[in-house]
Amino acid sequence: MSKSAKAGKTIRVNRAFGDIVEGEALVSTEGFSPRYDLDRWSGLISRPGHALEGHNIKGKILITPSAKGGIAAGWAFYDIQNKGIAPKAFVFGVTNPVMVQGAVFAGITITEGWSSSPYDQIRTGDIVRVDPGKKTLTLVRRGSQ
Repeated sequence: MSKSAKAGKTIRVNRAFGDIVEGEALVSTEGFSPRYDLDRWSGLISRPGHALEGHNIKGKILITPSAKGGIAAGWAFYDIQNKGIAPKAFVFGVTNPVMVQGAVFAGITITEGWSSSPYDQIRTGDIVRVDPGKKTLTLVRRGSQ
């Protein structure tokens, strides 16, 4: 992770849908499944051994290399949104149509693919902005962590 990354640094995303959102980044180098990795009552990553075990996704911008899961995972997005524990956005390196449909149905901003690795520039706790119209992920400011 680059300590020299400065606010305003922008990464282009390949595909995006949803509202412009800004919030705290939750960054993982491990894929994410809302069905198997998440306690869908609390928003905590609950799978033992997951890179984000014990972290809560509520109101965060989840940055992860891949979406894991199929049809049940897609409807899980709607479930967590209705419970008020959804993230503001999913920023995936790779996802699948079912996950995109689930995020769109739930009204959760979602992106896929990036022009450069976010892992070199963004860390958990940083404040980032996702702008689907411009297809950008921007580091707004460094977090306190």
